[in-house]
Amino acid sequence: MKNNLPQFKFPKARTFSWVIPVIILVGLVAIWEIWVRLGDVPRWQLPAPSAILREIVMSWSLLLQHAYITLQEIIIGFFLSLVLGLVLAAVIISSKILERAILPILVSSQTIPIIAIAPLLLIWVGYGLTSKIIIVILISFYPIAVNTIDGLKAINADMIAMMRSLGASNWQIFSKLQVPTSLPYMFSGIKVGISISVIGAVIGEWVGAIGGLGYLIKYSQPLFLTARVFAAIFVLSVMGIGLFALVGWVERLMLPWYYKEKQAKSINQ
Repeated sequence: MKNNLPQFKFPKARTFSWVIPVIILVGLVAIWEIWVRLGDVPRWQLPAPSAILREIVMSWSLLLQHAYITLQEIIIGFFLSLVLGLVLAAVIISSKILERAILPILVSSQTIPIIAIAPLLLIWVGYGLTSKIIIVILISFYPIAVNTIDGLKAINADMIAMMRSLGASNWQIFSKLQVPTSLPYMFSGIKVGISISVIGAVIGEWVGAIGGLGYLIKYSQPLFLTARVFAAIFVLSVMGIGLFALVGWVERLMLPWYYKEKQAKSINQ
């Protein structure tokens, strides 16, 4: 006799991984809203989430105008930092002498505060996009280069020996073995780089600019337009999350085998 009663199915773990963070976020926003309203906090000091949402709707065209400028700086600067990071990684991995010469310079470049260089860039190249693009490059190329170097080095010595025994050249070993192995490492660096590139663009605009979300934040603060400041920060956050998700999507398209291995390992554990 068949049982026609509907059977309850437990939601998948992936569903819980999305639901729980959303619940936590909604709860925090609700606490923020209630605390501001019940505590009678001045709007210029800390606006409620509802006031920020209202500001986003009212100033959407202004936010979109400045977001376009910031996005330009991020995309151009990150593309150039990606090229620079990959080229540096390939050069460093090609020779022990070049590694000893370039790697210390690469590391020491990250000890210089970007905020100290930004005013000098304004003197050298002006207030346009160029200074912001340079700051994005300086702040985001490093994780790409370092992670790619680690990936290019993460090669099984036995695999190299086997390819050499089959008559493979150095270029064939590099292109057929090292590059595919380094791709997960490279994408890890790209994810970090695309996230902090947003910070780099804002730093450049904060120091000196004629447009962009960083400029809008700096301009709005002295006028006590705190809701607009939070609105610009929200747009920056959405921009950063969107760019990070885009890189993750490209990674899944380019490395399907890598994600299949990760899923198989998670099932076996």
